[in-house]
Amino acid sequence: MSDTRGSLLNDVKTKPLHVALIISEHVLADYPMLLQNLLVGLATEPVQAALVCPPGADVDSIVSGPVEVIRHPIVDLPLAERLSRGALVRSLTEFGPTVLHCLCPSKAPLTAWLARHLDVPYILTINAIQKRWMPLAGLSSHCAAILTPARSIAANLAEFQGRLAERIKQVNIGTFVAEKICCYSPPGRIATLVLAHPFDNIDEFENLFNALRHLTLEGYEFMTLVMGGGPGESRLRELVAARDLQQIVTIVPPMRPCRSVMSAGDIFIQPQPTSAFNPFLLEAMSVGAAVAACRGGVDDLVVEGDTAVVFDPNDEMSIMAVLKQLLDKREFARKIAKAGQEYLRQNHSVSGMIAATLKTYRNAENWYKSPHR
Repeated sequence: MSDTRGSLLNDVKTKPLHVALIISEHVLADYPMLLQNLLVGLATEPVQAALVCPPGADVDSIVSGPVEVIRHPIVDLPLAERLSRGALVRSLTEFGPTVLHCLCPSKAPLTAWLARHLDVPYILTINAIQKRWMPLAGLSSHCAAILTPARSIAANLAEFQGRLAERIKQVNIGTFVAEKICCYSPPGRIATLVLAHPFDNIDEFENLFNALRHLTLEGYEFMTLVMGGGPGESRLRELVAARDLQQIVTIVPPMRPCRSVMSAGDIFIQPQPTSAFNPFLLEAMSVGAAVAACRGGVDDLVVEGDTAVVFDPNDEMSIMAVLKQLLDKREFARKIAKAGQEYLRQNHSVSGMIAATLKTYRNAENWYKSPHR
C-alpha cells in the first residue's frame, strides 16, 4: 500500500508542468531579460510554456524554444472584452495549464479570473515596494504565492500585507555573469559613465549633472551615456545644455538588449533610489561595470564598499567625491566591479532562479490540491 502511494507521489512530481506566463508591456519594457532567462530555463526542464501577451507586443527576440504565444485581447475595445476573454479561456483550456504565473500586478485581476475559470492556482510576481497600504487587486483564494526579487520588497509586502506573509517568497532574478569585466578594459581608453533612469522627474538628475559639470571644469575627461525615456526628455536636454555638457553627454532611448549598452561603460551610476528592482543595475554589474549608487528603496544589490560605492544623491560634493574615486583609482574601480560580479554569481544565477521558480510551481500544485488551503 505504501509502495503504491509512493509511486503515485513520484508520478505527480515528475509529471510535466504546463505553465502559462501572463505579461504586460511593462514587463517587456523593463524586464525582458527576466522573461528571456525564465523561458530559456524552463525550456531545459520538463515544462510546457505558454506566453499570454498584449497583441502588439514584440516577443520574437525573447521567445525561444517551444513556447505557445497567445495574444490578448484579440480586439482592444471595451465592448469586446467578454469576447476576448472567452477566446483566451478557450486557448488556455486547449493548452491545459497546471499553474498560471502573472509577472505584472496590472494583470493580477485577469489572472485571478482565469484561475477561477480554469480551476488552477496562480503565482503573482511583484517587483516594487509599496509606499502605503493598498489592496492587491485581483488576489483570490487561487493565489498560491507572491514572488519578489528582493529582500526589501518582501519585507515591505509583509509589513503592508501582513495577512499574506506566509505566501511571500523571495526568488532573486537571475542573470548570466560575464567572464571578464568591462570596467577600464582596455585600460587606456577614456572613461565612460552610463546611466539608465526614467525621464519622469528631471530634478532627480540635477545634482548629478552639476557634479559632472564641476568635474569637467577640474579637467576630468569622460563620456556619459544616458539611456531612458519619459515626458521630461526635452527638459533633460535643456538641463544638459544649461550645464554646457553637450560634448560629454549623449541621450539615447531604451535599447534592447541593454546588456550591450552596459558593457560599453566603465562606471554605472544609479542617480536616485528606486522603488522597483532595477534590472539595469543588475545587468551593469553582470558585465563588470563599477557601480556608483545611493541607498534607499530597492537597494539589495548595493553593498557599500563591496559591490558599489555609495553617495548621497542630494549632495553634489558627495557625488563628486565618489566619481573622483572611481575615475582616479582605476584598480579600485575594477575591484568593485569584480566584487559585484562575484555577488551575482553567488546570489543571482539563472539556474538558481529557475530551480526556485520550479519549486514554487510544484508547491502551488500541491497547495491547491490540499484540503486545508
